[in-house]
Amino acid sequence: MADEPLVLGIETSCDETGVGIVRGHTLLADAVASSVDEHARYGGVVPEVASRAHLEAMVPTVQRALKDAGVAASDLDGIAVTAGPGLAGALLVGVSAAKAYAYALGKPLYGVNHLASHICVDQLEHGALPEPTMALLVSGGHSSLLLAPDITSDVRPLGSTIDDAAGEAFDKVARVLGLGFPGGPAVDRHAREGDPRAIAFPRGLTGARDPLYDFSFSGLKTAVARWVEARRRDGQDVPVADVAASFQEAVVDVLTRKAIRACKDNGVDHLMIGGGVAANSRLRSLAQERCEDAGILLRVPRPKLCTDNGAMVAALGAEMVARGRAASTLDLPADSSLPVTEVSVPGHTHEHGHVSAHGHGHPHDHDHVHELSKDNLYG
Repeated sequence: MADEPLVLGIETSCDETGVGIVRGHTLLADAVASSVDEHARYGGVVPEVASRAHLEAMVPTVQRALKDAGVAASDLDGIAVTAGPGLAGALLVGVSAAKAYAYALGKPLYGVNHLASHICVDQLEHGALPEPTMALLVSGGHSSLLLAPDITSDVRPLGSTIDDAAGEAFDKVARVLGLGFPGGPAVDRHAREGDPRAIAFPRGLTGARDPLYDFSFSGLKTAVARWVEARRRDGQDVPVADVAASFQEAVVDVLTRKAIRACKDNGVDHLMIGGGVAANSRLRSLAQERCEDAGILLRVPRPKLCTDNGAMVAALGAEMVARGRAASTLDLPADSSLPVTEVSVPGHTHEHGHVSAHGHGHPHDHDHVHELSKDNLYG
């Protein structure tokens, strides 16, 4: 509908420069420039490399999104941007660019939470989110169970990882097995040829006295590494497919078991799964199986919308506009440790863990700020 909010979203929390354009719950453009190949040689994301890549990709990616959507920048009703959590320098590039666009175009600015955006993106796939929404978010940086009575203002953390996030564990196990970076897709691919029951790897934090909704994957990662090392030390071949399948099964078993428990305990009859690891085929199939057994409706966006993208930021921004939520001011900080309870950032300054657009508190972050003039902001 033409009267629904038209919002551009910018996502730069890690290594993807994502720019999405959304009208209401309809996705018009989802442009992504990834620097993953530049990080592959290091076996992980290098913050400085990511920041530089965002600087180079920002304006061309915005221009591509506007062209794909068939709209002019002047048509927009708002600019949304990931204000945190994420890599400080990377966030700073996106926040600075969003401020420049908002100022140059005279449009309201919405600094939003990365995790809440991962939940809201499902509206582009399956329509309006039920309230409350139960969300399992699993990625390279986060493994969280969240209850969201109102996606624009009320997101409550039920549990999270106490050490390695699920995606981080996938990357580390892939490195042990020599499968390269990023590890998630490689482990998923090899696991399809293996036996998930071949090796009894541990399930972290599933004891009677353990926290109900928290996750731990560090012990599992270590168990895999030791198992592989023992095989190699004894001169035996490592059955890569079986190791991948058994490790993957241990991860998704815990994730889905705790998510179903959270739904039952909180009286929620549906589950939304998001984040990069939500693209994992075994997580999707086991979640579907267990949700059906428990009478719970499963909502999972298509894989491209599960990984970091600008569409999810635009989706939350559009919802902010539609519900009349307050816009952010131009002193909006980039907050690398922004708590999920802060769905949007009005522009106040945190005492700890923030990086302002001018790099206050981090003297070298000004190197990441790209000067954007009105002449080169949009084409």
